[in-house]
Formats: sequence, structure tokens, C-alpha cells
Amino acid sequence: MLQVFTGSWALFVGMFMLMVGNGLQGTLLGLRGDAEGFSTFSLSIVMSAYFLGFLFSSRYTPELIRRVGHVRVFAALGSMISAVLIAYPVLVDPWAWTVGRVIIGFCFCGVYITAESWLNDASSNENRGKSLSLYMIVQMAGIVFAQFIVSQGDVSGYVLFAISSILVSLAFAPVLLSVRPMPAFETTKPMKLRELISTSPLACFGMFMLGGVFSAQFGMSAVYASRVGLTVGEISFFISAIYVAALVLQYPIGWLSDRMDRRRLIVWISLVGAAGSMIAFLVPGYFTLIVISGAIVGGMSNPLYALLIAYANDYLEKEDMAAASGGLLFINGVGAIAGPLIVGFMMDAIGDNGFWLYTAILMALVGAYGIYRATQRSREDMETETVSVPYAPVSAASTPIAAELAQEVYIDEVELEEESTAA
Repeated sequence: MLQVFTGSWALFVGMFMLMVGNGLQGTLLGLRGDAEGFSTFSLSIVMSAYFLGFLFSSRYTPELIRRVGHVRVFAALGSMISAVLIAYPVLVDPWAWTVGRVIIGFCFCGVYITAESWLNDASSNENRGKSLSLYMIVQMAGIVFAQFIVSQGDVSGYVLFAISSILVSLAFAPVLLSVRPMPAFETTKPMKLRELISTSPLACFGMFMLGGVFSAQFGMSAVYASRVGLTVGEISFFISAIYVAALVLQYPIGWLSDRMDRRRLIVWISLVGAAGSMIAFLVPGYFTLIVISGAIVGGMSNPLYALLIAYANDYLEKEDMAAASGGLLFINGVGAIAGPLIVGFMMDAIGDNGFWLYTAILMALVGAYGIYRATQRSREDMETETVSVPYAPVSAASTPIAAELAQEVYIDEVELEEESTAA
């Protein structure tokens, strides 16, 4: 992994600073909006707007890159991100923030797509898995470090927004000044949703539910924590716990997924996540329990994202895996748009702990549907159709490019297994 970092250090350093900037703006808006007296529903619209922009960008940025090239897209979108981050504390209005979040979601997705295409181009069959793992570690580390910065500043002022803008602006320097040539850019046309759903209904249903869970974590956790009276330092620690657990548990869950029935593992992880949510819901008001619940839900839901992709691949031929990734991410994106809106409604309807009831219901539904699917299709069906593919870590914040990179890891492993079997 050290060799992977030294070979693409500029990309990883730049991505780390980008994730710090993104992590800052997500938490800052929740805290600042609460301080400004925005309603829960208004903040849920603001948070949902990011995922709307992200979803549109995953469709249109590839075409933009083909027209004008990686460098221009990378620089243009980065400039727009910096401008919006500076505008947030100047235009303190829910509707202005909503427009800004759509723009910033579009731009961040486009920047990720561009950076991930560089990463894909720089990776070989031998180090592709390590590159993907390091990329995910950098993403999570950036979000966690952002929470530390928030805890040291004043959310009611201008400085933290300026720091976020500066970090994003600086992030582009190491990447754009690197000597690596621009890669050829190609994306795979997504598989038709009807075909994807018929191939793996559990993966599609789980992806839709997880979109809602992830967007609640990324968009509304700071709003919830502020509403229940946590200090800025406690809020930062709570959000950090979500992402640290997501990173730490990614690898043991991946190890288990390669050694046991994946559908059974999906059910257990989902039910554990639901139970973790219910801890803070049933016993509200205790900071320790809030952190424990956040760590359990984050530690279960984020690895489950990669597990569902691997599970879907168990039922796919290797030539269809890349196309399936685009469809799964689209389904996840639709769920992510709806997530903050539903959380905001539940927090208004039953109180702030509606945040936990929401995540508990979604995780429980994934587990329940997994149990139902076990009565509809046995694992022997998969074993006679194709081979089980290995788990590859993928962040829930990934774009179609990162998902296709993970699919290439799967395909490489499948081909190696086929070659060893033939020999």
C-alpha cells in the first residue's frame, strides 16, 4: 500500500483535503442552520439537495469530461465548490443554501469522478485492490479530520467556512501539477433497472434503503445532535465515531463475506444495525449511548454497501458486473435524496429521536427482506450459475468510477480463479 501511495501521492493528498472540505461543510451547515433557527424540515431539504446534485452529476459529468477533458472539468468544478463554500455564511437563507447544496453536490461528484478515473488509470491488476482500499481510507480520514477542525472553531462565524474553501482550493494544486498524463475516459452504460432487479432483488432493495441511511448519517446527524443539546465537541466526536467504525469494520466484515453465506451475513448485519439504532431511541439523552449507536449503525451500514455489491455480483457474469454497478449506484442515489426529507419529517412528527427510529426501520427492512428472499431463491441457484466473487471495500460516498474500479477487482479475481481451476 505504501508503494501505491508513493506512486499516486498527489491524488491521495488532494483527495484527503477535498474530503476534509466536504466533511466540514456538511457538519457546519447542520450546526449553523440550527443556530440560525432554521426548521428541521428546512434543513432536511438543504441536506437532501446535495444528493440530488450528486445523482445528476454521476450522469452528466462523464459527458462533460469527454467534451473538454479532465483538467478543465477538475479545475472548473473545484472553483465552483470554493465559491459556494464562501457564499454559505454570506447568504444565510434555507433556499440559498439549497441551491448551493445542489451545485456543491454536482461539483463534488464530478471532482470525485475525475480523480477516480486517474486512480483507475494508475492502478494495475496487481495493486488495484490496494488502491481502492487506500482511497477509501483517505476518504474516511478526511471526514473524521474535518470533525476535529469543527470542534476547534466557532460555527457561528465565517472562519470555518473559509478554511473549508481554502482546503478545497489547495486540494487541486498537487493533482493538477502532477506529471501523470490524462487517462482515456470511458464509462459503462448501466444495466437496465428491470434486469438488475430481477437478477438480485435483495441487492437493489438494500441499496435503496442504504441510500436513505447514508444520507441521514452524512446530512442529518449534525442536525440531530445539535437538537438534542450536544456541544460542538460532542457532535464532532459523535460524527467521527460513525466514520471510524465504518472504516474499522469494513475489513472484518469483508473477511466474513468471503467465508460464509453472504445473504445470511446481510441479514445479521442489518439486524445488528437496527438494534444499534434502537439503543439511542429507547434510552435517549445519554451521550455515551448516542456515540455507541452511531458507531454501530455506521459500522454496519457502510460495509453493507460493499457487501451488497459483492452479493449482486454473485449472480452476474463477469462481463455484466461493471454495467450493474451503475444501476446499483443510481438506486442508492434515489434513496439518498429521499433520506433527509423523511428523517426531517420524522424528527418533526415524533421528536428528535425520530432520527434513530428512521435508521432502525430501514436497517430492519433490509434484514427482513433478506429473510424473505431466502424463501424465494436458494444459494444453490447461484452456485450452479456462476462463482462467488471476493469482497472489495467501497465507500458509500463512491461514484460509478470507484464502483467500476471495485468491479475490476472482482473480475480480476474471478479470472484468476478460472485460470487456476482450468490448470
